[in-house]
Amino acid sequence: MNPTNIKYKNPGSSSTTRFERIHTVIFDNKKTAELIVAQEIKKLIEKNNKKNKKTVLGLATGSSPKGVYKALIDFHKNENLSFKNVITFNLDEYYGLEKNHTQSYHKFMNDNLFDHVDINNKNINIPDGKVDKKSIDNYCKDYEKKIKSIGGIDIQLLGIGANGHIGFNEPGSNLNSITRLVKLDYKTRKDARLHFNGIKNVPSSAITIGVKTILSSKRIILLAWGHGKSESVKTAVESRQNVKVPASLLQSHNNTTFVLDKDSSTDLTRISQPWQVGAQSMDGEMKTRAIHWLSSITKKPILRLTEKDYNQNNLSDLLVDKSHYEINLEAFNKLQRTITGWPGGKPNADDTHRPERKNPKKKRIIIFSPHPDDDVVSMGGTFDRLVNQGHEVHVAYQTSGNIAVSNEEVLKFVELYEDFFDRTSNFIDELKKLLSDEKKIINDSRIRKLASLIREKESLSATRFIGLADSNVHFLGLPFYETGKIKKNNPGSKDLKIMCDFIKSIKPHQIYAAGDLADPHGTHKVCIELLFDSLKKLKKLDFMKECWVWLYRGAWHEWDSHEIEMAVPLSPEQVLRKRRAIFYHQSQNNSVMFQGDDEREFWQRVEDRNRDIAIIYNELGTANYQAMETFKRYHF
Repeated sequence: MNPTNIKYKNPGSSSTTRFERIHTVIFDNKKTAELIVAQEIKKLIEKNNKKNKKTVLGLATGSSPKGVYKALIDFHKNENLSFKNVITFNLDEYYGLEKNHTQSYHKFMNDNLFDHVDINNKNINIPDGKVDKKSIDNYCKDYEKKIKSIGGIDIQLLGIGANGHIGFNEPGSNLNSITRLVKLDYKTRKDARLHFNGIKNVPSSAITIGVKTILSSKRIILLAWGHGKSESVKTAVESRQNVKVPASLLQSHNNTTFVLDKDSSTDLTRISQPWQVGAQSMDGEMKTRAIHWLSSITKKPILRLTEKDYNQNNLSDLLVDKSHYEINLEAFNKLQRTITGWPGGKPNADDTHRPERKNPKKKRIIIFSPHPDDDVVSMGGTFDRLVNQGHEVHVAYQTSGNIAVSNEEVLKFVELYEDFFDRTSNFIDELKKLLSDEKKIINDSRIRKLASLIREKESLSATRFIGLADSNVHFLGLPFYETGKIKKNNPGSKDLKIMCDFIKSIKPHQIYAAGDLADPHGTHKVCIELLFDSLKKLKKLDFMKECWVWLYRGAWHEWDSHEIEMAVPLSPEQVLRKRRAIFYHQSQNNSVMFQGDDEREFWQRVEDRNRDIAIIYNELGTANYQAMETFKRYHF
């Protein structure tokens, strides 16, 4: 299966990709991939324009194609790419939404493409979410007929859902499905809830082009970005065709390409287990990954792995220069040396094999927390250790987190104020009226300020419990976040300056930061990229030469065992202290607005996660700890 129209990077030899049933290419970064896809579309449009021939595009919505649309707009503005001969058919639309609804796909397409190019309105086709139920069957048949009447779709763009859906073809959709009204899967609605301020506001149905219609396209390009798509990508690409994973049905199409970035490709066998696809030269981390994998599948601690285990699992190449015993011992020692009860370094100790330096004994430390609870949720035990071991610890909350405070929570404080002062006023009445609508995210500066103050006071309660002085707690209030809406601004020079100025004011020996990009709200990604940009800008300063950066994972994912470079064990008492610190963030307990796919409270999921990583360490052969917090060093 080879792509047409444009040359994509060679994915590797046939043996490297032998588990893959769909042509799949991986790019180092998303922007490059988006540009390559846009260039393919541009080339086809230009070719057809010269012949005065129509180009028919099948278009998708969501975050996946946004960069492609931006590149097409740039081609139109800067290279005179004309869309006058382009006809478009959108995959789907929520049923029941008006065209001008903020979350309608009509509005999405206008905002992200159509309003910026010279396409004729009559050539734009998007399912109408307000079609009368009695007329819906005929409407869908007419949509199908229109696609067929102009010769079908030339290039169909797709994204992929976490459950493997394409368009709104949910699990269970079959090869012969055509344009129709469908019931949305709970997981799909749950994934969309952030944009609708809660799942109860997400439409339960949608109109979608069917799998058969998609497969009739001459060319299909599926885009997938980020860790959140890696599992569904692997299943669609490597498993047999299954209606439970609609994207896997694309295997029957002979001109389909999955276009991935590094993060979305991490679960593919050639990336996660390269030793399974033939002889590979493996660096230190990949060797560690292979040995941890071998320990897992054989259910043996590392030191009990045998030569037979290596030979029977495609890892015999590791034994060319060393015996299995030597390999085992190296891997075990590497694992054992990640464990430390002194995350700031142990004074007066041999630090040759310790994760952190022993000097200076008292370190200046910054813990960057994207939201006002990530510090205690993700590294509360380590935070506690650093303070108790005498280091100068500073916590910097990068955003206010005010959008995650529910209306009910703010209302509680408004009513408290009203009752305490035993008076009413227009001011109080206005706030109560605004807060009476639980569905609405209120873009009112007074409400947002109250929500920010709630989270600030909760943070101070937690840090005081740990023993940190209020003077060492900093609320940076990065401007990109303060829109009063779920959608945030792109970070800019003001955000970067705030970060750089703060780092320069502390001159830290250690920085801890959230390296978890699975945050469903996207704030973690912005915050860590701002930190990386700051480090690049500051790296030539003298104090930065002594600064080490440690990345923790947030409330959604843990580091894989082979990635961990520092593991801090927690006793049962420390686990309880961490839980109590999390409890101080009361507005985020019981009904978390942005908790992702996990229904558990943050304290529950993080305790399970910390315990699970301790179990993994024990199964690999180390002591049986109660729990662990883990870190990976970032070299800038």
